[in-house]
Amino acid sequence: MARYFDVHPENPQRRAIGQVVDILRADGLIAYPTDSCFALGCQLGNRDGIDRIRSIRKLDDRHHFTLMCQDFAQLGQFVHVDNAVFRAVKASTPGGYTFILPATKEVPRRLMHPKKKTVGVRIPDHVVTQALLGELGEPLLSSTLLLPDQDEPMTQGWDIKERLEYVVDAVIDSGECGVEPTTVIDFSSGEPEIVRRGAGDTARFE
Repeated sequence: MARYFDVHPENPQRRAIGQVVDILRADGLIAYPTDSCFALGCQLGNRDGIDRIRSIRKLDDRHHFTLMCQDFAQLGQFVHVDNAVFRAVKASTPGGYTFILPATKEVPRRLMHPKKKTVGVRIPDHVVTQALLGELGEPLLSSTLLLPDQDEPMTQGWDIKERLEYVVDAVIDSGECGVEPTTVIDFSSGEPEIVRRGAGDTARFE
């Protein structure tokens, strides 16, 4: 049964954040808020967690997982970013964008797109998510909490706890979350391709 953490949106309790990170390090799967909408998250090497995300969302092997990164330095360890792309990504983070880029060898192969060898990365502008990433010390493997029978992501922590309490290990609630997923920009060819229009303004990539 999932543990429920009621976390302050501006001053997240360190003890609660530490307990969630302990769950992640014990190969747990969590539901947590971001600056766009709720997401499912686990550690990079958590094979069971990845399989559980695929099962919950009914995803195939072509789905781009996202590495939720604390900052640009961390992001640069997991994807290849040339100078032109660097400037565009840097100007758009932190915020509501996910960027698809060629993965480095730090990314487990099963997280990459099977043909393109790419992965999604983003830097969130959210106090609770940043606290979680700071305590964890590494990216959080994530996917939008959009269930197969729903048109929009879930927005209420208590509702998520009720619906998913037997398939996730923890739910963080810091107040109502948005319903608009990130804007997804594919830079794998060197030029920006808008894959999904969402929370981030696409004007600079058109």
